[in-house]
Amino acid sequence: MDDTTDGRDGFGTARLGAMILHPAPESVPRALSWFRKFIAAYNPACSIDDCTLMVSELVTNAILYGRADEPWLVRVEWYRVETSLRIEVHNPGFPANVRLRRPEANDTHGRGLFLVDAIADSWHSGPSRFGGTVVSAVVADAWPSNEGFGPLLLRVCKFRWSG
Repeated sequence: MDDTTDGRDGFGTARLGAMILHPAPESVPRALSWFRKFIAAYNPACSIDDCTLMVSELVTNAILYGRADEPWLVRVEWYRVETSLRIEVHNPGFPANVRLRRPEANDTHGRGLFLVDAIADSWHSGPSRFGGTVVSAVVADAWPSNEGFGPLLLRVCKFRWSG
């Protein structure tokens, strides 16, 4: 697993963290642990438990439905976009037709994206910039609008431009 934090993805957007995981069931708890550890440092106003549940569901789906002919990895990234939190999960293979299902009461699968839809303010799927599919979820107002975004971006810019 690789992890990075404090990257910059454009004006008003900062990558807060990323991880690369093997497509194996044991990667799900690893993703939850790392996400919880890294996001807590940014003190979001939204529920970390809810966001962790979304990461769990999106990583599980990426592992279950990602396909490639060669060995592959799942990439998880999370960003602060002004006052929102955006979580992205990338998996390889042909861009999938990701859709919300309505499982029957006795179905054992099919509730992951339903949970993401209930928690997130919005979600989207499409082609990943890494190839394959990305599913992203946005939690609006994850940070107060009066907190200011400047210190985070300044810290990132200072790190990049100094030296």
